[in-house]
Amino acid sequence: MSLPASFEGKLKLPVVAAPMFLVSGPRMVIESCKAGVVGTFPALNQRSSEGFEEWLVQIQQELQAHEAATGKKCAPFGVNLIVHKTNPRLMDDLQICVKHKVPLIITSLGAVKDVVDAVHGYGGVVFHDVTTKRHAEKAAEAGVDGLIAVCAGAGGHAGTTSPFALVSEIRSFFDKTLLLAGCINSGRDVATALQLGADLAYMGTRFINTVESQADQEYKDMIIACGSKDIVHTPAVSGVPASFMRPSMEKAGYEMDKINTPGEVDYGTKLKPISDEAKAWKTVWSAGQGCGGIHDVVTVRELVTRLDTEFHDALHAQAALLQKW
Repeated sequence: MSLPASFEGKLKLPVVAAPMFLVSGPRMVIESCKAGVVGTFPALNQRSSEGFEEWLVQIQQELQAHEAATGKKCAPFGVNLIVHKTNPRLMDDLQICVKHKVPLIITSLGAVKDVVDAVHGYGGVVFHDVTTKRHAEKAAEAGVDGLIAVCAGAGGHAGTTSPFALVSEIRSFFDKTLLLAGCINSGRDVATALQLGADLAYMGTRFINTVESQADQEYKDMIIACGSKDIVHTPAVSGVPASFMRPSMEKAGYEMDKINTPGEVDYGTKLKPISDEAKAWKTVWSAGQGCGGIHDVVTVRELVTRLDTEFHDALHAQAALLQKW
C-alpha cells in the first residue's frame, strides 16, 4: 500500500467518505474521522468563504477535543475544491485551507500545479479525481499525491470505464496513492478495491444514507427504493456526465427520452456555472449504481463498524481461498 505519511496509524479502515455536493457537512466529517475513516466535504457546500472557514474551525476544534478526551488519533479530514474558472471562490477558499493547514485537499475539474504547490507548502496532501487515463496523466504531471479513479457506476461526476481497466492503466505510470470509486457499499467491496490495486476505497452514495448526512429524508428514501437500472448517467444536468436517480429527474421535469448520452467531455468548455449547477442539484439527486445494495439509514459510526466487520470477514475468506488454490 502507498499511503501519505500523514495517514499512517490514523485509519481504522482504508476508506474515504467522499465529498458530496449539498450532502456532506461538518457532522458527517467529524463522525467519520472519529470512527477512523477520512471525512471530507466540498468547500462550496457553505454559501460563503466566511461560512466555509467557520466549518473548518468547528471540525478542527471537535476533532482536537475528541483526541484529548480519548487519547486516540482521529483520521485526517479533507476539503474538495473545484479548480475551474466557473468557481469564483477558488483562491479565497484555497487561502483559507492554507491558513488552517487542511490535511487533505481533493481537487476536481482541473489539476493545477499552483494549487498543488500551495498545499504542499504547508505539508498538506492533494488527491485529484479522474475518469480517464488522459486526465490521470495530466494530474500526475501537476504533482498530486493521489489519484481517485472514478469508474463506471459511481455517483456524481463519474466516468464510464471499468475499474479493472482504469486501475490497471493508472498503475502503469503512477505509484503514489490510488483511490477507487464506484459502487463501493460494503467492507467486502473495500477489500476488493485493494485487491484490484487501489490503496483506499472512495465511498459516496453509501454515506448519503447516514443520519449525519445533509440529504433530505426523501432523498435517502429514494436511494433505498432505487436500483442500478434507475441511475441515469448524463451531462444534461451539469454540463459534464454525472449520475442521477431517474425518479428525481422525472420529478424535476426532464424529458427522459431526450436526455443526452455521455461521451468524453472537455471540462474547459462544457461545465455550467457553479450557481446554475447548485440550483439543479437541489432537486435532481445524484447516486451511484450501488444504490441497489443500500437498504437503510444508519449513523456513520454504525456504518463504519459494519464495514469493519465485513472487511475483515472478506480478508479471512480471501486467505481461505489462497490456501485452497
